[in-house]
Amino acid sequence: MTPSSTTKLIQNIINNTPVPPSSQKYIPVLSPSTSKPIASVAISSQQDVQQAVASSKAAFQKWSSLTTKSRTAIMLKFHSLVQQHSQELASLIVQENGKNITEALADVAKGNETVEYACSLPQLSQGKRLHVSASSSLYGSPIYCHDHRKPLGVVASIVPFNFPFMVPMWTLPIALVMGNTVILKPSEKVPLTLYKTMELLKEAGVPDGVVNVVQGTKECVEAIIDHEDVKAVTFVGSSPVAKLVKERCNALNKRCTALGGAKNHLVALPDCDVNDTARDVVVSSMGCAGQRCMAASVLLLVGDNPNLLDKIVEKAQAIELGTTAGKLGPVIDEASYNKILKYVNEAEAMGAQVLVDGRSWMKEKECDGGFYMGPTILLHSSKEDAAMKEEIFGPVLSIYQTSSWTEAIEIENSNPFGNAACVYTCNGGSAEWFLERFNASMLGVNIGIPVPREPFSFGGLYGTKSKYGDMDITGDGAMEFFSNRIKVTTKWIVPKIDGGEDENPVKKAKITDAANFAGTM
Repeated sequence: MTPSSTTKLIQNIINNTPVPPSSQKYIPVLSPSTSKPIASVAISSQQDVQQAVASSKAAFQKWSSLTTKSRTAIMLKFHSLVQQHSQELASLIVQENGKNITEALADVAKGNETVEYACSLPQLSQGKRLHVSASSSLYGSPIYCHDHRKPLGVVASIVPFNFPFMVPMWTLPIALVMGNTVILKPSEKVPLTLYKTMELLKEAGVPDGVVNVVQGTKECVEAIIDHEDVKAVTFVGSSPVAKLVKERCNALNKRCTALGGAKNHLVALPDCDVNDTARDVVVSSMGCAGQRCMAASVLLLVGDNPNLLDKIVEKAQAIELGTTAGKLGPVIDEASYNKILKYVNEAEAMGAQVLVDGRSWMKEKECDGGFYMGPTILLHSSKEDAAMKEEIFGPVLSIYQTSSWTEAIEIENSNPFGNAACVYTCNGGSAEWFLERFNASMLGVNIGIPVPREPFSFGGLYGTKSKYGDMDITGDGAMEFFSNRIKVTTKWIVPKIDGGEDENPVKKAKITDAANFAGTM
């Protein structure tokens, strides 16, 4: 479509310069708060991807030849600029994503934590050196092994709508400090934040071509993955697409980390602190409108705890609509709203009690055309309900009462995802029992959003629908992902021995043992 003259044009960014798509095609970016256009974003083709990759490939040699400390110095400037512009970045997140301002500021702050971690890589990425064998020859020398890291080349990150700043920062700063050049593909639903981020990267001193952005949809993603000069791909999004991305990369023998969805379970034991647990459960399930892979989705009550259930309902009912601090913003678009609505309607039809009903928000609240689903709490009588088992990605919490610890673990273990799980209890032994048995990779005790902080890396459990491909996506997992470890073994022949009979004793050297034969096999 032809963009409106009244909306901002979001172009590709190549060589630190906005570049229109070769097709001249654009689609509208809608505000989830009003459903009205706020910008028009470019739709890139294979030709645009080729231009971006060629630019990053050309920039790679010079960028990778810099010292790690030189690249880090640029990231330090970027880190400072992000702090200075945090309010502006957060405002863009509110505008295009619908988070409340507190959540948006946290999005920026958490992303900048990974930038800070990347600035420590000159120390963390150092290799090892070890004396592995002594010389048994008069003319030989000891054998040493050492390793060091080399960047991969051009790498790509395909990022989702739910965290417009944080998720790109999971990969970008680490990939850059390790010496790679980067192709970023933001969600076409939230391109504004990353557009501003590119201005800050340029101001920080990132050279032309080191980071390029291509906007677009499926064709753009496929062209990035298929390009022979793109050496690795990270993806964050839905599980079906993550699986396809991983399979496409595997077919090309290309390194890939693809993070999918989640169905995170919280278990509340009878001895949990009612007030703290209720507050934490509501924040975890309703924060960011439930649009995060670490959100609580199912609460398993072990035994009868009516006080906790009442307190959760009370706190959920008190949440107000809006994008100011402490309020609940909209979901991203109409398709998401309709998907959430379908799960709630089906659960009610199957016998679930709707303890808190967010379906009325669109009618009863003054939503100004936005996509608002209010806090919704379902009390299920069947653990087989779809809302108990499938990812909804909205402000919906399913509650189910279990009779025992074993039943709670069986329900959690049977879900096909493996992202996060948490237990609420005041007893350390009880907590350890669940931590040993949860089928997820990011676990919490009395923490409903157990996101690991750097240097601990982020990623779901391999072999589940939460994670496909190699390694984790932040922390030391990303350092490993964005580099090849080069291993070197050395043994030098001494060119001259003081007092020796020959200035070139190599002629007289003899192989005296197996270790001296190339020092290896």
